[in-house]
Amino acid sequence: MGDPAGIGPELCLLALTNPDIYLACHPFVFGDAAVLAKAADHIGLEPPTHVIPWAEWTEHHETFEKPAVVDIGAMPVDELVPGTVNAQTGKASYEYITRAIDAALAGQVQAVTTGPIHKEALSAAGVTLPGHTEIFADRMGAPRHCMMMTSGLMTCSFVTLHVGYGQVPALLSVERIRDVIELTHEAMTRIREREPKLAVCGLNPHAGEHGLFGEKEEERFILPAIEDAKAKGWRIEGPWPPDTAFLPERRRDIDAYICMYHDQGLIPLKALAFDEAINVTLGLPKIRTSVDHGTALDIAWKGRASPNSLFEAILLAVRLVKTGAEAATA
Repeated sequence: MGDPAGIGPELCLLALTNPDIYLACHPFVFGDAAVLAKAADHIGLEPPTHVIPWAEWTEHHETFEKPAVVDIGAMPVDELVPGTVNAQTGKASYEYITRAIDAALAGQVQAVTTGPIHKEALSAAGVTLPGHTEIFADRMGAPRHCMMMTSGLMTCSFVTLHVGYGQVPALLSVERIRDVIELTHEAMTRIREREPKLAVCGLNPHAGEHGLFGEKEEERFILPAIEDAKAKGWRIEGPWPPDTAFLPERRRDIDAYICMYHDQGLIPLKALAFDEAINVTLGLPKIRTSVDHGTALDIAWKGRASPNSLFEAILLAVRLVKTGAEAATA
């Protein structure tokens, strides 16, 4: 459900009543039924009609087929103030995430799509992991993972993520960049259902200008990883200068970009496809997709949030489940 004080409750209410979602899958919202009911009353939406207590879900999950709320009971509704950062909402959102992950690992659900959480609230609750990607990787035991943001206009995967710029160079290695290339190639092959073409961004201006800028990160780490991918026969180019990598004529020919840090790819992607992009965590044993936006506390519980990203994230999760099943039986 995401952070209870953000737009997550509203988005989940809309998802539970969306016919396209219901036709595609059996959606279950892991959250608080009382919070959703209060949000529905506040915004003027229909409250959830089916609620499953957590204890009942764990015992009889296979019997539930209608869209429903799996009631975690983590957020005292009387203490909830929409649009605010609070340790209690951070703790509740962490509970929703971990219960959904555990349900996926137990085979009770086939995929997890997450609503937006607030990293400051999460930290205030004592959660040391900075975000969804890290929580999923840690709880699912997936050391080889990365975040990919995908949309109809462009797709980016990230070698480093929620760290400061000064930490990025020390986190680069041939092995890490190779892993992200391989995970992205696998994911885009499933999504495109063909051999994808990838492009890798350099770290430094002008992709280092042959060692003129930076500490030769392109030569030491990025180029060797690209050459390893080319040796497999994959279609891949780079390292490209980041300032020209995302020009329209280049985007038309590239299925996904491998970016060295968070904003390198997310600035152009969100400028072009905000509210349409989907966050996918690659390398997990179970499928996880997410919205591409935050909690939007300034418009929380006001009936103004767009559900497009959540709807698209759910539908992509369904598609990835189906293509995975087809690949397993091929």
